[in-house]
Amino acid sequence: MPNASAERGYNVIESAGCGSCHTIPGLDWPKGKVGPDLAGLAERALIAGRLPNQPDILAAYIRNAPALVPGSGMPAMPVSKREARDIAAYLYEAEEP
Repeated sequence: MPNASAERGYNVIESAGCGSCHTIPGLDWPKGKVGPDLAGLAERALIAGRLPNQPDILAAYIRNAPALVPGSGMPAMPVSKREARDIAAYLYEAEEP
């Protein structure tokens, strides 16, 4: 993703509390179990079981999941477009433990 930073994405993941719902590679704590484990996200065909796994779609989903998948258990997140792109960059680059 042009101009996206996995390093910034990690920082946003920590500050936004993504780990309270998800287990995220590289994040030691917390390791949430409400949402799916995000290890290996880059290898998946679909996001939320419905959307093509593409960086721009993932960033949009991170910002406002219910708008893309009505009834999604993931809430709209208070992150900017840039922050969502950075989170997506991190998730695509994160190594499985």
